[in-house]
Amino acid sequence: MIIGGLEKLTLLDYPDHLAAIIFTQGCNFRCHFCYNPRLVLPPKGGDEKNKKEKGFSPLSNKNLFLFLTERFGRLEGVVITGGEPTLHPDLPSFIKRIKTIGYLVKLDTNGTNPKMLAGLIHDKLIDYIAMDLKAPLAKYAVVVGVPADCKNIAKSVNIIRRSGLPYEFRTTVVPGLLGKDDFEAMGQTIKGAQKWYLQNFKSDTGLVDDNFERQPGYTAKEMAEFAAIGKKYVDFCEVRG
Repeated sequence: MIIGGLEKLTLLDYPDHLAAIIFTQGCNFRCHFCYNPRLVLPPKGGDEKNKKEKGFSPLSNKNLFLFLTERFGRLEGVVITGGEPTLHPDLPSFIKRIKTIGYLVKLDTNGTNPKMLAGLIHDKLIDYIAMDLKAPLAKYAVVVGVPADCKNIAKSVNIIRRSGLPYEFRTTVVPGLLGKDDFEAMGQTIKGAQKWYLQNFKSDTGLVDDNFERQPGYTAKEMAEFAAIGKKYVDFCEVRG
């Protein structure tokens, strides 16, 4: 496993649990608004200043598992995020080591690898799933910056909904990429889902696409209007952050 960084404590990223966050290196998307450019494009953001600003502490696998073993009992869960974790073929064996210690595991994914996702669920290796729904399927490539296999996105949505696990879908809302009409289409994609969180994008940091840096986000009123549309399609839709 190529580990891009470690956040030693989060009170927010794993609902109802104290957790650590493991950041995997590499992603198959180039989302314009992504604020972890060094995980997506390491040469762009890999300097020491960037690492300190992000709060990342790169670790070897050996030191990572030493940390997790020592913190078990004080921490309850581990969030595996990226980048995109399911790009790594050794993800199942990596999670098995974490589960052996006794941790709950939350996976953050972009949904591009339904086969890997289904295997992790079947083998009971994950306890919570968060999938980023980037855009309506018809305009995915525009938002993620590369061609996207939307059949895989739709498969992952269905796998997650049928998983029996607690889960959430998340959408980062960026002016110029997503507008009010897009939420009807996205709602149709995940219709009947448990939770859908909308989050305004961060533009006060380095992004994958420099053109979006320092750009204003939507107002709180506009975000609330988008959430109201979402509530027509899912059990729970709320603006986060």
